[in-house]
Amino acid sequence: MGGVRVGDTVHRPAHPWTPAVHDVLRHLEAAGFQGAPRVLGFDEQGREVLTYLHGDTIGERRPWPGWAHADEALEQAGAWLRRLHDTTAGYVPPDGAVWLSGRPWRPGLVIGHHDASPYNAVWDDGLVGFVDWDTAGPSSRELDLAFTALTWVPLHARRVVRATGFTAFDERSRRLALLLDAYGYEGDRAAFGATVAARARLNAAIIRGMGGAVPMSVAADFEQAAVEIEALPASFWT
Repeated sequence: MGGVRVGDTVHRPAHPWTPAVHDVLRHLEAAGFQGAPRVLGFDEQGREVLTYLHGDTIGERRPWPGWAHADEALEQAGAWLRRLHDTTAGYVPPDGAVWLSGRPWRPGLVIGHHDASPYNAVWDDGLVGFVDWDTAGPSSRELDLAFTALTWVPLHARRVVRATGFTAFDERSRRLALLLDAYGYEGDRAAFGATVAARARLNAAIIRGMGGAVPMSVAADFEQAAVEIEALPASFWT
């Protein structure tokens, strides 16, 4: 959600959920977690100030750079997400914490990034980390992992992923297995498809409830993704 680079820092608009996100980022820093920006405070305009993660990002490029579709990046994204979830498994947010998703925290949830996708990744001969933490908040492991599957495998609608330059649709089952293995997923893989479809529909519903802040075509793309995911054979997931 729009920021300006100033030297080795990034200045971004603050929102009601910014204090909660900062608390998460400080928790990650205290735990020695690598791959997330550090919180430096606020500037004179009230914008949040974060450290800048150096490396290549996708930006507006189409097609996406080669690393975004490489197995190596997919696996590193899965491993990164597992570290995030493990590091926040015991995290307790401050009372009254506000999250963009509006989902309340309860024991047993982790903190998900909720948008750990190639377009928020930073790459420098390896995954540096992820930016744009506005969407971070309480989550089950599966729900956050499902979004990463949508965008990295990718299981998003074919019309969306073709625009990024991805055409290896026959490789997606293998790539899903790589992602789940890298994460160390121990759940029922045969049932994971239903979670991914549900996550796509959840994203569509959130977008439709944002009053036009995001184009409705994006919601339609997520709905199409859910339809395509549900049409995949059972063998795809196992």
